[in-house]
Amino acid sequence: MIYIRNSGEIEKLRKSARIVAEILNRIESRIQPGVSTEELDREIEEYILSKDARPAFKGFRGFPASTCISLNDEVVHGIPDKRKLETGDIVSVDVGVELNGYYGDAAKTFAVGDVSDDKKRLMKITQESLSAGIEAAKEGNRLSDISHAIQTHVETAGFSVVRDLVGHGIGKQMHEEPQIPNYGEPNRGPRLKTGMVFAIEPMVNMGRFEVKTLSDNWTVATLDGLPSAHFEHDIVVNGEQAEILSILN
Repeated sequence: MIYIRNSGEIEKLRKSARIVAEILNRIESRIQPGVSTEELDREIEEYILSKDARPAFKGFRGFPASTCISLNDEVVHGIPDKRKLETGDIVSVDVGVELNGYYGDAAKTFAVGDVSDDKKRLMKITQESLSAGIEAAKEGNRLSDISHAIQTHVETAGFSVVRDLVGHGIGKQMHEEPQIPNYGEPNRGPRLKTGMVFAIEPMVNMGRFEVKTLSDNWTVATLDGLPSAHFEHDIVVNGEQAEILSILN
């Protein structure tokens, strides 16, 4: 079942998502060579707690940190540790927050210092594909129109979308129905209605779409070892134009 959220619930979701947006905005200045992913995670957790919120990822199915931080060929679910960022890396920071029983979940991929033109283009296309998916999230469209818009933009640019992982509904649980793949034929699935709230999150690989889970049982990496980028926003369907909740405005 896909929930239709009322205005009061959407306001609560907006508050949770805004905390995530604040974090991703604040952390950008800390994405520097020599900073460890563990340090970033600690700073993010402190900020979440300062907002009287809870880091939603910490303890979720046993995940040991407050943030998923994934480097280069790591797609998602990277566990922060003592590894230090290096010039030329790209790093996905994925943050989840629970405030007053409602969740926010968003991600952004950052460049560490000067990165290659190929990585810059990968990040650009991934972010654009997220925008394409959000544009398709309007009342009357079908769920797969989001998926198709993302896939079309990515594959036209010569990259590939990860198929083993999906976006999702979000509300009183971090992961709710429906699942939202980043590929698929258009005009399939349920009709979109005002009040539906989704976390749309294209994960885009420079090479092939296949992935593997590493020995820590969490980190998902590209099978071919080429870089991956990840961007995510929480949105609410609102007539002809979805509202992005995980944004500063």
